[in-house]
Amino acid sequence: MWEQTALRLGKTMSVSGIALKGAKTKELVKRLGPENIAVINHQDIDRVSADSLVACRVKAVINVAASISGRYPNLGPQIVVDAGILLIDNVGPELFAKVNNGDELHISDSGEISSGSQILGTGTVLDAARVALELTAAELAMDSELEQFVQNTVTYLDEQSVALIYDPWVPSIRSNIHGRHVLVVVRGYDYQEDLRALRPYIREVRPVLIGVDGGADAILEAGFQPDIIIGDMDSVSDQALLSGAEVIPHAYANGSCPSARRLESLGIKAESWPLAATSEDLALLLAWEKKADLIVALGTHSNLVEYLDKGRSGMASSFLVRLKVGTRLVDAKGVSKLYRAAPPSWQVLIMLLAALAVVIVIFSLSAPLRDSFNLLWLNIRASLGI
Repeated sequence: MWEQTALRLGKTMSVSGIALKGAKTKELVKRLGPENIAVINHQDIDRVSADSLVACRVKAVINVAASISGRYPNLGPQIVVDAGILLIDNVGPELFAKVNNGDELHISDSGEISSGSQILGTGTVLDAARVALELTAAELAMDSELEQFVQNTVTYLDEQSVALIYDPWVPSIRSNIHGRHVLVVVRGYDYQEDLRALRPYIREVRPVLIGVDGGADAILEAGFQPDIIIGDMDSVSDQALLSGAEVIPHAYANGSCPSARRLESLGIKAESWPLAATSEDLALLLAWEKKADLIVALGTHSNLVEYLDKGRSGMASSFLVRLKVGTRLVDAKGVSKLYRAAPPSWQVLIMLLAALAVVIVIFSLSAPLRDSFNLLWLNIRASLGI
């Protein structure tokens, strides 16, 4: 605890732990624990990855790339540092080859990384002040980044419009979507809190649950069963894929499917969906084309920073898909922050009555308490002259 307090105050200190490295942070976090130092190669750490690292309670994070490149104000590093986790930045790609999983690493106050007597490299210690400074500088670059993003969107808008708007092909499914609500779950910002807020809706309405990649695991963690899983399957667990849900692997426009080998090894036969769009776009399109009565999107990406966090340089497909499904689409993103319900007055009254009943029972069963109460009452009457 004192280590985290010191880091929040901007003080650095030496840290030791067991190294675990991974080229993809979203896969590495599945193996990390409190005894580990995470070694990542993640330029512009995004918010979802940072939340996952914090949830693992790692001792430190060593990033061989720039945690904040300056292209845009990504909030991941701030989340890591605010959680009291030491973040060593921009160490250089050569460190990745030097570190082996299971190595005992030591990080000095100055950001020097060593294993035993061997010095492996040195990075920049990102404390709260430095992160704030770099994020402020990155905000100044947003205008040019937005201009480039819009240009990329416009460039691909025309060529993607035919496939996405004019009756695109969709795979056949067993789940009955026609006339029902569909909840599309993406592991975006605050998806866990939003999913918890929608639990009463899920229980009462029983919508068709579509998990986009790791969104299927989010559905399982919330205590529900996904009906359909859509995506390239790079961040969904075997447990979710084998849960009985229909699996629709996302393929490239040329038909090649990156998840085909994995699904085959699990014994899952599925028809791929080749389309130049994001997996969450496919989920919305599927619900639309199968005549859903209402489409509820949770955790989906909707602003510039979120798209850049996902590594996207434009949003042509998402723009077109949302235009198409907009009449039936309800965005539940951030619903957990919209309103926090206070307990109903009748529940408060019941609690007060229950507490009063307990007090009455205690007095009735305890002779000393009754005598004390009677004495107190006599003193009150005497002081009032009654």
